[in-house]
Amino acid sequence: MAEGKRRVFNREFKVSAVERILAGESGAALSRELHIRESQLAKWCRHFRRKGADGLRRAGRPRKSLDPADPDPSSRPKGVDNLAAARERISELECKIGQQQVELDFFRDALRHVGEARRPSDGSGVQASTLPSRR
Repeated sequence: MAEGKRRVFNREFKVSAVERILAGESGAALSRELHIRESQLAKWCRHFRRKGADGLRRAGRPRKSLDPADPDPSSRPKGVDNLAAARERISELECKIGQQQVELDFFRDALRHVGEARRPSDGSGVQASTLPSRR
């Protein structure tokens, strides 16, 4: 096999390999026989267990539709259904961050003013802010 070239397997090949593993054949032996990484076979098995033969993509890249109204959900990338909800949530969080920044600025200024008002005097013997009690 030429370096840099990927092998492409059709769905029937993948299903056949997965069925052999599920029938009890050794994954290591099968991977050597088919010249496939054992991790690839394990990945195919996981997909097969989740969605059956439909979980094993056909050879080549699937078409990606970014239209959430697309009637064929299998042609959409993962998460497109929640794209509008995610954008709305991001907008809410950005708004909240803005509000928090305004509050931080307010409290930072207030703390600075309080700190300036409570600074001790430099000189000794300066009259206290309250008069001593006379007994």
